[in-house]
Amino acid sequence: MTFLQMLILAIVQGVTEFLPISSSGHLILTPIFFGMPDQGPMLDISVHVGSLLAIIVYFFKDVMVLARGGFATVGIGRAPHEKRLFWWIILGTIPAVVVGLSIKLGAFNSIAETWFGLTVENDDLLESLRFTDLIAVNLIVYGILLGIADRFGPERRRFEDMTWRDGLIVGLAQALALIPGTSRSGITMTAARTLGFHRVEAARFSFLLSIPAVAGAGVLILPDLFEAGSELVTEALITGGLTFIAAFATMAFLMNFLKKASMLVFVIYRIAMGVLLLALF
Repeated sequence: MTFLQMLILAIVQGVTEFLPISSSGHLILTPIFFGMPDQGPMLDISVHVGSLLAIIVYFFKDVMVLARGGFATVGIGRAPHEKRLFWWIILGTIPAVVVGLSIKLGAFNSIAETWFGLTVENDDLLESLRFTDLIAVNLIVYGILLGIADRFGPERRRFEDMTWRDGLIVGLAQALALIPGTSRSGITMTAARTLGFHRVEAARFSFLLSIPAVAGAGVLILPDLFEAGSELVTEALITGGLTFIAAFATMAFLMNFLKKASMLVFVIYRIAMGVLLLALF
């Protein structure tokens, strides 16, 4: 993969990971529009890890709060409120982990083939879901849901108000984002807005919740990545680093944007892109 191709992937991931418009959908479509070979799931993970580092740097104070909660859990320090927040984030991570591992182990392959007529290649259901029609429909459907939640959801709560119920509900929503075109940030912001979190707080909640899930995905892919050879490892490191820069800039923009505007522009974009994809493909 050339440097230009890695740069394009990094910009696409860095911009779309934090905007509620589906980064995985854009990463799958990027090779189609730019005439590039499909980068595959391993480079997808590397750019997500770049995004993860951007979250940790941007929300460093919040990450330290959660870290104090983690230490308090094992008896190091006394931080009851931080401890609760830490555990609610962990609780919210469990659904995505369970669903992701179940998919990796092939638990849903027969259901996908029997009920939906989907051909699961090489026992990789997620890879088999990387097709344009599904991305387009999910862009439209979940875009509409985001618009409804943002328009009618009350704005009265902050991240610090999170309860175990909030963590679980938003975590269940996050599990849906394994399906391309859904948008992890989009579906978790939709759930958080429905639960009454402010727009900025919904984004903050969404990004912090992503830390364990993305970190876990990165760890799981490491053995495959290093077995693939030094060239792919180098590509992954370069692309991840470029993604960090793009992601940090996009995150700063979004957090400021949501202080004074709604998510309508993202809803319109999702619907327009979904319709365009259905028309073209």
